[in-house]
Amino acid sequence: MGVFNEYKRLAAGKLLIASANLLESNFKRTVLMMCEHNPQGSLGFILNRPMEFQVREAVAGFDEVDEPLHMGGPVQSNTVHFLHMRGDLIDGSEQILPGLYWGGDREELGYLLNTGVLKPSEIRFFLGYAGWSAGQLEAEFEEGSWYTADATPAMVFSGEYERMWSRTVRSKGGEYQLIANSPELPGLN
Repeated sequence: MGVFNEYKRLAAGKLLIASANLLESNFKRTVLMMCEHNPQGSLGFILNRPMEFQVREAVAGFDEVDEPLHMGGPVQSNTVHFLHMRGDLIDGSEQILPGLYWGGDREELGYLLNTGVLKPSEIRFFLGYAGWSAGQLEAEFEEGSWYTADATPAMVFSGEYERMWSRTVRSKGGEYQLIANSPELPGLN
């Protein structure tokens, strides 16, 4: 599939996958859930960069959440964001795709988690986000930096971070199966 077609497929609710050529440290071999994509710009969260500490250690009011906090991206890395499965319970949630929601009322979220109504496995917390201004992401597609793929809530909440990139690239089929098996630094082979 050509670069133009890949970019045309990009939308909120799709996966943005770093190409094997993208070596920039913030995005090398990352898989992102896109939450916004419009003429003004794009916003998403890196799914396969868990951090060294738990949500309860870093986010006030979420003392019971023994799940890893994830590096969502390099933009506003002092802000906390969340994706979850329970838009029916959290006011202000924005549906990204069926069964996947972004944001909502944090106090309500805390209450639902602390009372056990919402399970920690139904939510993913991110520190910062990945963002692009108008035209920036399109230019990166033209450089061959990104692929797209369909997403499911199960992909977002999968705990298989180490293999997420190769598994997602491989799922595209064809030539992507070879790319998925390529070494991170081919020059060292």
